[in-house]
This record gives sequence, structure tokens and C-alpha cells, in this order.
Amino acid sequence: MSTNIYIDKYLQNPNGYLSRVYTQTNSSTPVTATAVEGSLLDGGLGTLTIPANGFQVGDSFSGVLIGHLSCVGTATLQIRVKTASGILLADTGAMAMSLTANKHWKLNVDFTVRQLGAATVASIASGGLFAYTKNSGLNFEGVNFSLVNNTTFDTTISSTLVITAQWNTNNAGNSIYSEIFTLSKTY
Repeated sequence: MSTNIYIDKYLQNPNGYLSRVYTQTNSSTPVTATAVEGSLLDGGLGTLTIPANGFQVGDSFSGVLIGHLSCVGTATLQIRVKTASGILLADTGAMAMSLTANKHWKLNVDFTVRQLGAATVASIASGGLFAYTKNSGLNFEGVNFSLVNNTTFDTTISSTLVITAQWNTNNAGNSIYSEIFTLSKTY
């Protein structure tokens, strides 16, 4: 089966636009009381993997995560979107978190493949928004982010999407997990 047939069969609906790729069916394991990077994803339906040479220029994807978090208010949290092989696609950077107890959070992230090829030739642009509500108010806190990776992104190898969280401290009051994750092909 050719790569393009694989992509068409699994990523496009019969009309050729806006298609489901993956949906999480369980809450992720909480990243709690650790300064070690941990996954915000759990099992689901569909695929998070694009085979080697499976991308086309212009392929675009949109991901949405929703979950709960708690923070003691003196920690930083960093969310990374990358491939299983460690190629960074998007990064919130270290966010100074406010005091938060079991509040909702949401991450929107979008990707567009700009150029095909091996590392230093291929290019992908990614960006998004991470938002949450702290304890003392109803205003959203968070960051927006964007990154163009034209140095390590590689479309000639298989790519599996990974989304992680990392606290800067192992305080038991710091915890984050996702309840919902959907990934759609938008173009």
C-alpha cells in the first residue's frame, strides 16, 4: 500500500477535509509530585503516528487537550509537543503557575508542514495557547507559543505525536492530567 493511500484512507473523510485522526478515551496518568517529564496522553481510538514519507506540504493538524491541574503557586510548568523520537514541535516554555486547586485547563495546538525532507530540509510550523483559571479569580492565565522547526523535523522517518508536562519541583501539590484529547487533520 502506498504512503499516500495510507494517508488518504486514515486521515481524510469522504469529502477530503476536516477529519478525525485520534481521540483519547481515558484520562491520562497524572504528572504529580515529580520534576520528571510525563505524558499527558492515554489510550484512544485512531492513530498518533504518520509513517515515513507520509506527510505532504500543507498537511495541517489541530489538537485540543482539556484536563485538571493543581499547583502550590511557586512552581513552573512546561508543556512540550514533540515526536516520540524527541523532535520538538511546540513548547510553552517554563510557565510561572499561580495557586490552583483542581481547576480546568485547555491546550490548543496547530501544526502545518511547510517543507518535506530530512532534518535541516523539512520544516513544520506549530503554535497554540495554554490557558487555565487560578484559585483567586475567573480570569484566564496562560501563554501562547509558536515554533518553526526547520532543523530537526524529518518527514522521511515515522513520527508519533507525544505531549508532555514537566514541573520544576517534585511537590505533591503539583499535578496535571488530561481528560480529553482530540487530534484532527484540518487540511
